[in-house]
Amino acid sequence: MATFGTLSDRLTETFRNLRTKGKLTPADVDGTVREIRRALLDADVALPVVKEFTAKVRERALSDEVNKALNPAQQVVQIVNEELIAILGGQQRRLQFAKNPPTVIMLAGLQGSGKTTFAGKLAKMLESDGHTPMLVAADLQRPNAVNQLQVVAERAGAAIYAPEPGNGVGDPVKVARDGVEAARRQQYDTVIIDTAGRLGVDAELMKQAADIRRAVDPDEVLFVIDAMIGQDAVNTAKAFQEGVDFTGVVLSKLDGDARGGAALSVASITGRPIIFASTGENLDDLEPFHPDRMASRILDLGDILTLIEQAQQAFDEAEALKVAEKLATETFTLEDFLDQMQQFKKMGSMKKMLSMLPGTGQMKQQIDNFDEREIDRTEAIIRSMTPSERRNPKILNGSRRLRIARGCGMTVTDVNQLVQRFDQAAKMMKTVARGGVPNIPGMGPVGGKPGASSKRGKQQKAKGSRSGNPAKRAAENAGAVAEAPAVQGSGFGLGGGKPGGQPSEADLAAVQKLLGGR
Repeated sequence: MATFGTLSDRLTETFRNLRTKGKLTPADVDGTVREIRRALLDADVALPVVKEFTAKVRERALSDEVNKALNPAQQVVQIVNEELIAILGGQQRRLQFAKNPPTVIMLAGLQGSGKTTFAGKLAKMLESDGHTPMLVAADLQRPNAVNQLQVVAERAGAAIYAPEPGNGVGDPVKVARDGVEAARRQQYDTVIIDTAGRLGVDAELMKQAADIRRAVDPDEVLFVIDAMIGQDAVNTAKAFQEGVDFTGVVLSKLDGDARGGAALSVASITGRPIIFASTGENLDDLEPFHPDRMASRILDLGDILTLIEQAQQAFDEAEALKVAEKLATETFTLEDFLDQMQQFKKMGSMKKMLSMLPGTGQMKQQIDNFDEREIDRTEAIIRSMTPSERRNPKILNGSRRLRIARGCGMTVTDVNQLVQRFDQAAKMMKTVARGGVPNIPGMGPVGGKPGASSKRGKQQKAKGSRSGNPAKRAAENAGAVAEAPAVQGSGFGLGGGKPGGQPSEADLAAVQKLLGGR
C-alpha cells in the first residue's frame, strides 16, 4: 500500500544490510534497532508505540533464539514481523452481528475522514455476503451530506432511510432511532448509521454522537480515521474513545502517499482492533484488515493470501477449466483471451495486485510506471475485430488490420504487436499446459540439460594454449579464435551470419516484418 511505502523501503534496506552479516553482535543489533526506530518515527508512528516496539525487538534479537539460529538475520526479520503484527492488533477481528436482527453499525469520525464513502463500501460488501443492509442518513450538519449518501447508496445498490433534507435541518438522534425501527419493520438485517463529523474534536460533536449511541444501542461503533492525518490520529482516536467509545477502527485512504504510520499506532494506543482497510475510491476498494498480512506488506514479504482470495472471487472455476482444456487442445483464441482479461479486471488495479507479490518493493518504480490503460487498449483492439477474426487471427491481412486500427483509434503497428504477443503467449501457455518447458525467444528452452553449457565451457577452455611463453600463448589463442565457428544467435534471437553474432540482413528484415513494418 502506498501509505506505508516509505516505511517499507526503509525497513527493507535495513534488513538488506543485516543479511550480509553471518553472526550478529550486540552492536549490529543496536544499529538495526536504531534504524528501525528512525524509520518508525519518520513514518509518524506514535512515540510510546515506537519505544515499546523497539525495546521488544532488541530484547528478543539479543536472546539465545537468535544467537543459536542458523540464519540470525532472518530470525531478526521474523521477530520484527511478529512484533509488527502485535501492534497492529494481533489477530483479525470480524464484525459482530446481532443474534436478533437488525445488526446496528454506527459510524463515527472527523469530517472528511471518509465515513460516507465507507458506508457505501460496507453496504456493498455486506450485500455480496448475503446480508440486506439499510443506510441511515443521520449526518444532518454537513452541507449536502444526505444527498451524498443517497448517491453512494444508489451506486452500492443499497436501501437508504433519509427523511430529513439535512443542511442543518432535522434531529439526528430521532432519525437514527426511527431508521433502526424502519429497518426492523422492513426486515433489513443490517443498519449502517452515518453520523456527523466536525473539522476538529469538540464537545458538541461528542455529545451528539454519544446521544445517538444511547438511542440506538449499536452492536458495533466503527471509528473511521484518515490514515494520512499524521500524529493527530492518535489524539483524535483517544478523544473519540473517551467521548463516544468505539468497538473497532476503519483505516481510510490507505492508497494515499502520505507517511501514514500513525495509523499503525491506533490499535496499540486504544486497544481497539482495526477491522477494515479502505484502499481506494471505488466501492469495491475495501478489505477486511488482517494484521499478519499488513505486516508482511510493510516488510515487503508480499500478501499472497489476499491475492488468492481476490482471484477466487473474480475467476469462475468452471470457466478456468474450459480455458485449461482449450490451451491443451490448441483452440485458445482471442475471444478466450478477452474473457480472461475481463476476469482480471474484476480483481481491481493491476498495480495493487503486483504490489502484493513478495519482493516487489524493489521494483516500485517499474510498478508505478505501469500503465493500467494498456489493458483497455488491448481490449479495444480485440473488440474491433469480428468474431471470425478473434477465433482465427491468421486471416488478419493488411486491409483487415487497417480496419481494426481505425475502429479502435489505434495504429496498425499496435494491432500487429497485439497479434504477435498473443501468438507467442498462446504457444508458451500450450507448452506449459502439456507439461512441457516453454521456449522463451532469445533464451531457448528454459531448464535445458544440466551441465551442457559447463561441458562446452570446459571443452573450449581445453582448446586454449598452455604455453609458458606469454607471447606464444597469446598468438596461439588468437589463432584458435579466428578458426572458431561464428556464434549462432544472439540475446535477441537473431541469427549470427557474421562473426561475433551480428544480425544478417535477413534477420533485420524478419524483425521489421514482426514489428509491423516499422
